[in-house]
Amino acid sequence: MMQIASSTGLARLTAGKFRLISLLPCRGQQTTASKKLEVFINDKKILVDPGTTILQAASMLDIDIPRFCYHDRLSIAGNCRMCLVEVEKQMKPAASCAMPVANGMRVQTNSPMAKKAREGVMEFLLLNHPLDCPICDQGGECDLQDQSMGFGSDRSRLEIVYDGKRAVENKYIGPLIKTVMTRCIQCTRCVRFANEIAGVADFGTTGRGSNMEIGTYVEKLFATELSGNVIDICPVGALLNKPYSFTARPWELRKVESVDVMDAVGSNIVIAHRTGELFRITPKLCEDINEEWISDKTRFVVDGLKRQRLGQPLLRTQSGSLEPCSWVEALFAVASKLRTTSSNHIAALAGDLCDTESLVALKDLMNKFDSELVCTEESFPDGSGGTDLRCNYLMNDKFIGVEKADVLLLVGTNPRFEAAIFNARIRKSFRHTDIEIGVIGEEVDLKYDYEYLGNNGKILDDIINGKTEFAKRLQKAKRPMIVIGSGALQGKHGAALLGKIQLFAEKLRSKTGKTVKIVNILQRHASQVGALDVGYKAGAEWILNSAKDIKFLYMLGADGGRIKKNDLVSDAFVVYQGHHGDIGVELANLILPGAAYTEKDATYVNAEGRAQRVGNFNHFWSNFMKRDEVTHLVGISIPLIN
Repeated sequence: MMQIASSTGLARLTAGKFRLISLLPCRGQQTTASKKLEVFINDKKILVDPGTTILQAASMLDIDIPRFCYHDRLSIAGNCRMCLVEVEKQMKPAASCAMPVANGMRVQTNSPMAKKAREGVMEFLLLNHPLDCPICDQGGECDLQDQSMGFGSDRSRLEIVYDGKRAVENKYIGPLIKTVMTRCIQCTRCVRFANEIAGVADFGTTGRGSNMEIGTYVEKLFATELSGNVIDICPVGALLNKPYSFTARPWELRKVESVDVMDAVGSNIVIAHRTGELFRITPKLCEDINEEWISDKTRFVVDGLKRQRLGQPLLRTQSGSLEPCSWVEALFAVASKLRTTSSNHIAALAGDLCDTESLVALKDLMNKFDSELVCTEESFPDGSGGTDLRCNYLMNDKFIGVEKADVLLLVGTNPRFEAAIFNARIRKSFRHTDIEIGVIGEEVDLKYDYEYLGNNGKILDDIINGKTEFAKRLQKAKRPMIVIGSGALQGKHGAALLGKIQLFAEKLRSKTGKTVKIVNILQRHASQVGALDVGYKAGAEWILNSAKDIKFLYMLGADGGRIKKNDLVSDAFVVYQGHHGDIGVELANLILPGAAYTEKDATYVNAEGRAQRVGNFNHFWSNFMKRDEVTHLVGISIPLIN
């Protein structure tokens, strides 16, 4: 029989005989404020809230207790027993991760009893653990290595008097995660992550004792957009980053703090590189945005950033072929074309991954030629205040605001794929609060229960007029929240839709009697908010409406395919600047290689309007320039043309 970790408060895994206890109140549970409890840990006094565990109280005192199964954001399993401590007046050591404190409790974390208990636990863990450290990618970052040195014995008592060490067959769970299940110590972190955070009940335990295994029972992929996070939470080398395998050691890598641009969430990340080559991307703790999770797109984009890059400028000849040229030739080609083109025939189009500095530099270049036609590929309605008011296109209540909301309405968005980390936060709120969720739009699997309201404008009108049950709950809510996907605002009805919801939000705000930021726009692209902030027009339609007059078009990473070759006149000169030869290259007369987001110091503004800096490292692609440098040099080149 297969046992799967429960996503509710308390569950028992019958085969393994260990408990899962949620650190947060589960759905439907209420918490009440109580007075503090006085606890003594290693003779240090601390006052903590009721329900706090010994391990948590020790952490507040900066007392380190070893652990394998415990994780701050997962329910408590209490099955590794590495966190055993001595509690006064108790005959046996207690698991500090699962035992709540009591008033007047006295705990010793380094007593002879605790040390001996941990040493015994470590000895049993190492008994069946393979000697793979020299070839294991987890080496140098392995909790088992560190804790065996700090809390284990200095010698082994292992005698081969039985059939040998335990071995487990590896599981295939997809192309991104490598499994070496013989190294698994059954901490069940991956099981709890799959069930609680990702909402995918794919992992579970089978068997008991030495026959216990973690797997999918029937062979299947670990199908979630957050699957790579099990690599980070695995304390040993059982779950590894498959593309990164056998490429580098942790102590060889240098790390740079940066920001993800694969969506508009702006997750904080750490870029690991060696001698200018990118090797992997891991999450950086940021409680307000991504906590400590990142999406698979963020983590595994590494391969794409290293391959099929534009390496040098390319100029299209009269025969139609692209030929390499020098930077001097390329810059003067741009400058001379700009010099001979009137301002009403010049335009610029920015793509999804542009940093704010590059956007400003391109806009300044266009303004130098009296052209105001600078646009983003992603459109946004210009009615109802449009982009003049910043609150019209931001996630006003921030991503963390969903944890305080009691009723949430999603309109025209699929946050699971448009903003996977935000969707994980919605699921977290659903599990631990009584939030009610309604969806208008496509009916999709969001990994939490919601009330599907429909997929047409009439449903929205009924909600605004209070004709549905969900509308009544929304009107009674103390902290309502409406999230509109930017994709729902595309097209001619976008302005009307946004205007309706804003008027409805004003009614809700007046009823709550509070200054509540109800309307939130979930942008899909990393550069959109920054572009609107610096004065770009939203949407390629601005260019398409006057496409037959455009003689010079500068495409800054514009690969959305919004503008086709047939949309432009035959003699239009198109400059494409980007780091990959994507869709925009097909239109280009001149191609300029640019730096990716991991290769420059720049600023991105996420969907909630938070400006964040991305880190830079020296990349092995040498023959490119940063996007803002190129536009600056073009401006310098113009006066030099005789």
